[in-house]
Amino acid sequence: MELKLALKVDDLDNVATIFANGIVDGTEVEVRDKKGQSQTIAVHGDVPYGHKIALRDIAKGEPIMKYGESIGAASHDIKKGDYVHIHNMDAMRGRGDL
Repeated sequence: MELKLALKVDDLDNVATIFANGIVDGTEVEVRDKKGQSQTIAVHGDVPYGHKIALRDIAKGEPIMKYGESIGAASHDIKKGDYVHIHNMDAMRGRGDL
């Protein structure tokens, strides 16, 4: 069976980046961090290579943390394993209005 991998880069992160193809609803991925720890998460939805999944439930308005920094805020409640992208987060970087 092919390893389906996602990486959590920083301890503050609440999302992980998928590094596998063929991630469809119900796929289990192994999330690894820089300390060598891992957990398995069932993915909700189809997630393209290089995109993000939630590592835990994220409440509407809560920051989306990637690489130890906020990259946006949840525009809706997000469940652990959900695909995190423009449909459920508002990007805050490069907007110029903040």
